[in-house]
Amino acid sequence: MEENQTVVTEFVLLGFCLSPRIHIVILGVFSFFYAFTLLGNGLILGLICLDSRLHTPMYFFLSQLAIVDIAYACNTVPQMLVNLLNPAKPISFAGCMTQTFLFLTFAHIECLLLVVMSYDRYVAICHPLQYCTIMGWRVCNTMVITSWACGSLLALVHTSLILRLPFCGPNQINHFFCEILSVLKLACADTWLNKVVIFAASVFVLVGPLCLVLVSYSHILVAILRIQSGEGRRKAFSTCSSHLCVVGLFFGSAIVMYMAPKSQHSEEQQKILFLFYSFFNPMLNPLIYSLRNAEVKRALRRALCTDSHSQVE
Repeated sequence: MEENQTVVTEFVLLGFCLSPRIHIVILGVFSFFYAFTLLGNGLILGLICLDSRLHTPMYFFLSQLAIVDIAYACNTVPQMLVNLLNPAKPISFAGCMTQTFLFLTFAHIECLLLVVMSYDRYVAICHPLQYCTIMGWRVCNTMVITSWACGSLLALVHTSLILRLPFCGPNQINHFFCEILSVLKLACADTWLNKVVIFAASVFVLVGPLCLVLVSYSHILVAILRIQSGEGRRKAFSTCSSHLCVVGLFFGSAIVMYMAPKSQHSEEQQKILFLFYSFFNPMLNPLIYSLRNAEVKRALRRALCTDSHSQVE
C-alpha cells in the first residue's frame, strides 16, 4: 500500500435506494416483522423449555433452531432499522466484522441443524421402533454441539481471511448489513482466495446438506406411502411438509446468492434474496414449523390454562 492511501475505519451501509417516505413505511413494516420474529421464536423456546411433554429430540432441535433464528434477527435487523432512520450513520470496522462473523456463524449453524432435523424425521418415520435407541440424548447433544462448532469455525475462517485484506478506498457497502460478498468488493487487494473459500464452504454447508435432506425425505416419502392408515399418512406428511417448506426457503435463496453466476442478479435483487433467508425465514420458521404443529398447540393451550387458573386462585 502507498503512504497516501488511508485505512478505512468505518463503513456506511447504503441499504435500500428508496425515498425517505418509503423508508418510514418500510421501517414500520420491518419493525413489526422483527417483533413477530422475536415473539414467535421466543414463544416456541419457552413452550419447549416449560412443557415436559415437549422434551423430545424433535423439539430439542426446534429449540436450537429458535435460538439461532433469534440471534440471526438480532444480529442484522436492528442495524437495518437504524439505517432506515439515519442512512448516513456509519458502522465501525470492528462492528462490521463482528456482524459478518455472527451472520456467517448462524447461517452455517442453521444449515447443519436443518440436516440434523431431517435425519431425526427420517429415523422417526422409517425406523420408529429403533427411534429411542438411535436418537439418544448423547447423540442429539453431539449433533447440536458439532453444528455449533462447525458453524463457528467456518465463520472464523471467512472472517480471518477478510481481516488480512487492506481496505483503503471507498467505504460504502451497497447492502443493509455487512454481508461478506459486499464487504469484499471494497477490499484493495485480490480477493480470489476469499471467493474460492466461500464457494467451497457453500458446497459443504449448502449443496452437501441439501443432498442429505433430499435423500432423507425420499426415504420418508416411500415410508409414508406404505402407511396403511390414512390418518397416520396425513399426520406424517404434515409434519414433514413443514420441514420441507423451511428447507426450500432457506437453501433455495442461499444457493442462488452464493453459487449462481452473479451477473444474473442485480445488487437490488440480491438484497431482496437476502431478505428471504436472513429476515423472513427466521420470522416464518415458528409459524410454519411449530405453531401449526398439533403438539405445540396443545402445549400452548396448557400453558394458557395454567396461567388462567393461577390468576383465579
